[in-house]
Parts: sequence; C-alpha cells; structure tokens
Amino acid sequence: MAQYMQSALEQIGLNVTWQEVEEGRANVVGRWLGSGGGKNLMFNGHMDTSNTGREEFLTGLGYKPNAVVKNGFIYGLGIYNMKGALVCYTQAVKALQRAGVRLKGDVVIAAVAGEIEKTQWGEFKGKEYRGYGFGTHYLVNHGVLPDMCILGEPTDMHLVLEHFGSMWVRISCTGIYVHTAFCEGREEMNSIRRMHALMDPILKWIAGWESKASYGGKKAIVNLGGIRGGHAWRASRTPEKTDLFLDVRVPPTIPMNKARREVQSLFLEMEKQHPDWGLEFETYVSVPGARIDEGHEMIRAIDANHERIMGKLPEREVVTWCSDASVLSRYGVETVNYGPSSGPRDKEGEKVKIQTLVDITRIYALTAAELCGIDS
Repeated sequence: MAQYMQSALEQIGLNVTWQEVEEGRANVVGRWLGSGGGKNLMFNGHMDTSNTGREEFLTGLGYKPNAVVKNGFIYGLGIYNMKGALVCYTQAVKALQRAGVRLKGDVVIAAVAGEIEKTQWGEFKGKEYRGYGFGTHYLVNHGVLPDMCILGEPTDMHLVLEHFGSMWVRISCTGIYVHTAFCEGREEMNSIRRMHALMDPILKWIAGWESKASYGGKKAIVNLGGIRGGHAWRASRTPEKTDLFLDVRVPPTIPMNKARREVQSLFLEMEKQHPDWGLEFETYVSVPGARIDEGHEMIRAIDANHERIMGKLPEREVVTWCSDASVLSRYGVETVNYGPSSGPRDKEGEKVKIQTLVDITRIYALTAAELCGIDS
C-alpha cells in the first residue's frame, strides 16, 4: 500500500518522503511546495484497514480486498476506512494543478501506517498488533509539523470537532489449579467463578460511568472487549487465572489520568472485599480524546466550501471512535475529522458513493486553496 501511494504521489509531481516506521511498514509523505508565506495544510489518512479480508464470517463485498462498482457505489476493504479519503486528497491536488493554481503554503499528503485501534499485549507481539496512531506518532516525531490537518475519516461529510478517547483496562483474578476430580468443595476457588462474582460490581460501575461521563449526546460506552480463562485442551483442570478486558470510552473533557483513577477505585474496592483472590489491574491503552475550536479558520473554510458545493452547511457530530487527531493535537497541530462516507457499514461491508468522493474532493481542493493562500 505504501509503495502504491509513493507511486501515486510521485506521478502528480510531489516531493515524496518514505518514512520506514519499522521493517516492512512505512509512512509516505508527499509535499506540494508553495511559494512561501502561506500556512501549511496536511491531509492525513491511514493505510491499514479494520479487517484483513480473510475473515470467513464477514461475507459482504465490502469486506473483501477487491474493488466492485455497483449502483453508484464503490465496494471493497478500506474504501470506507479510509482509502477513499486518500484518493480524494490526491485528486484535490491534481484539480488545483490542472487549474494552474500556485499556492503560498505547502499541501502535505500523509499516508500513514498503524492507526487502527489495536495494540500489543501479552503474547500478541509484532507489527500486526501495533496501532492507535503508531504511524502518525512517527510522522510528527520526524519533522512533519503542518499548521493544521484534515483527517478524512468516514464522517458522512459531517464536521467532527470532538471525539472521545479510549482506555483499555485488564482486571484479573486467580484461582486454584487442580484436577476436576479433586475440586469438590473448592468450586468457589475457580477463577472463572470468581470473575463471575466480580461482574456484578463491574457492570454497576459501567452503568454509572456511561451516564456520568456522557458528552455531546453520546454515552461514554464501556465495551466488554474480551475474557479468557482456563485451557480448552485441558478442561479437566480448574483455571488458575481469568482475565477481563474493557474498552472505556473517555470524553475529551476528562483527562486520561482522572479516568484511570475512576476505574482503579472500582478495582481497589473489589480488592478490599476479596484480598485473597489475587486481583490484578492494568491499563494498557490510553488515547485521549481530541477537539478543535468551532471558530478555527479551517472550520470556517470547510463550512463555506461545503455550503458552496452541497448547498447547505455541514452537520456537526461528536463521535465515540478515536482518530489520529488525538496524536496531532498533542503536538499542536489543530485537526478536524471530515471525510467521505455514505451511511454506516452494513452486512455488505465497506462502501462509499462515488458522488460523495467527487463532492468532498471539490471541497478539499477549495479549502486547501483558501487556507494555504493563492499566489497566482
């Protein structure tokens, strides 16, 4: 994918940099250099996809790594999240070039690795498990620092000025490891049974957090993301440990360290009640939310150009998913999520209406011209 993007950006005459984030994994950065004196705008998009295309339980056209055009839509893995935006960025620059426009500021197109919400943990090691802004962290750590950024995440052409952050938590308990024949009278020392007992206070805490930390009309969802204990190949033994994994969504108004203390207080209370259960607590992902001011010049420019193309102002939305705006905003790069999609994913998988891609490309081109300034 990076090699493809390198070729596409070189073909339109951009200065292209290959950033090898790790072996076999790279960011590709294309710069359309301005004459100077203008602000620099980055279009940022991730190349990794939500799925591999090999999942047998995902049968729709839009879950497969093949492009299919049907009824005015493009179907295929990544067109929604978010290769459609990468196409639009490139075509927006081409449109400005065809129009003979010379900008004062630079336009940067950054195709990055490792954005999808995933992380290394335990035995899950290696680059296929590295995500959550991994590529964009490398990008800004190695000199790519524009004045502002548009992220073309699938927002249905809504302006997402704010999104939630995410914190992943592990809560574990231990138990005895004995043969089934010898566990009579000690069933309650089974770690799965103990975790079952812990679920009630955990679920009560979740209900309270989802209400208390709600923001922008959205609940601060807590997902029961995973649970594991015991050995499928040896069910004749009681499990010595059971792990529960939570994804806690955190609004942009709550610092991550405060959110962590909130979850930890639940853990400490359970530990006090069950001091001999070997309880463990770990946070292993902490990605803060992001926000941009309504009055930012980039928001005003997108508003005006969206209305010019679409005949109305774009809707606003607060979302509970994360994006690389979390990384960029921490480096002082004001970032908004505004990208092409045509309704939510359904059983057919990823798809985007071709007209949506065309419309937002026009808006991207006009917005780049306005923010970077036209020299000639």
